Amino acid sequence: MSINRTPVSYWPLGQNERPWRAIDARTTPGIGVRLKLVSTPEQLTPEPGLRTVEDGGARAAATGEIRLEGVSKFYGDVTVIDDLTLDIEPGSFYALLGPSGCGKTTTLRMIGGFEVPSVGTVHLDGHDVTNLPPNKRAVNTVFQSYALFPHLTVAKNVAFGMERKGVNKAEIKRRTAEALESVQLAHLAERRPAALSGGQQQRVALARALVNRPGALLLDEPLGALDLRLRRQLQVEIKKVQQEVGITFVHVTHDQEEAMTMADVIAVMNRGKIEQAGSARELYDYPSTAFVANFLGQSNLVKASITGTDGDSSVAETHDGQKFKVPTGRVAATTGELAVGVRPEKVWISELDALDREERRCNRIRATVITSAFLGVSLEYHVKTPGGDELIVTVQNNARDQVDWLADGTEVELSWEPDHTFVVKVGADV
Repeated sequence: MSINRTPVSYWPLGQNERPWRAIDARTTPGIGVRLKLVSTPEQLTPEPGLRTVEDGGARAAATGEIRLEGVSKFYGDVTVIDDLTLDIEPGSFYALLGPSGCGKTTTLRMIGGFEVPSVGTVHLDGHDVTNLPPNKRAVNTVFQSYALFPHLTVAKNVAFGMERKGVNKAEIKRRTAEALESVQLAHLAERRPAALSGGQQQRVALARALVNRPGALLLDEPLGALDLRLRRQLQVEIKKVQQEVGITFVHVTHDQEEAMTMADVIAVMNRGKIEQAGSARELYDYPSTAFVANFLGQSNLVKASITGTDGDSSVAETHDGQKFKVPTGRVAATTGELAVGVRPEKVWISELDALDREERRCNRIRATVITSAFLGVSLEYHVKTPGGDELIVTVQNNARDQVDWLADGTEVELSWEPDHTFVVKVGADV
């Protein structure tokens, strides 16, 4: 019987068996691997938890679509994840951002199969994989500890998984070279990990994960052990790699700048729940809770209530009687405990009566400078209002000399545009 010389084999992800060639070979006794030979890509019908690979060149059937539905995770009486539902679009860079203990790493581990939900289901590419182990899911994970083999070269580390799966040598060589080129390490292929910097070792770990062509790549705080300058460099490089390979990246971090630099969508987590999800711009300019406003950047928040409207704006009145205009679209809630907010860099600060009437913004409040700090690119003023609220104002460092700084104790006026004002719900965390 004549068969095509570029067949496609099926096997559970991460299994060590060599790719088999068979015709509809059902279940292999003692192994439980279902194999099927097809002659054309159009005949591909992947099954849940399985990936397809062509002998003549890998072809991942997975698209990287991820869905968690009604997921909770309990450790005894402690609730780590509380009824979490999220959808991650194929090919997106998705960040789980939050403080230690918020549940972000547990969520990532449930996607990867390292933890099983107490309640709820995990779906990859439309298939329920809740109870599948990590080696049978179309995902790879990059951990903060690089877990490189010290006795193997860079190239051998990257090729290790393919060798265990029995991919042919020519394909291993080609894909290893491509992976190292994508992370700009082709010139270091014959070095061992001990001869690499921390950033280079992290890129080897990234190449090793990508070379297996997963439907999604999970990154568990992979830059946490690096210094600030190297972290910033790798943030840009990893984002560039993700755009080139086009697969789904799910990234766990507590670093707000890292999430904003890299992610298409950021989910801010708190106490096992997602407080808000959206683009960096959406979360920064339109926070829906005080926790999000404070965790993603700095915010000046003053307790207030919505007392009425003024044209297209809502009117927020603070606890000490100050009134501010807020675009109605920036009012996240109108009942319950609320706070009116503005970002420090949106506020203008000047000595009392120093501005002409036409230069003043609509929202204004008096304050006294408590202290100031020089941060290089900016000056940061801490001020106190008559009502006792302490606010922060950030001013771009474009003063000619220190004489232009406002001294401690100076009476000042703060002003900002209504378009830069927002109203959020206040929770127990603030």
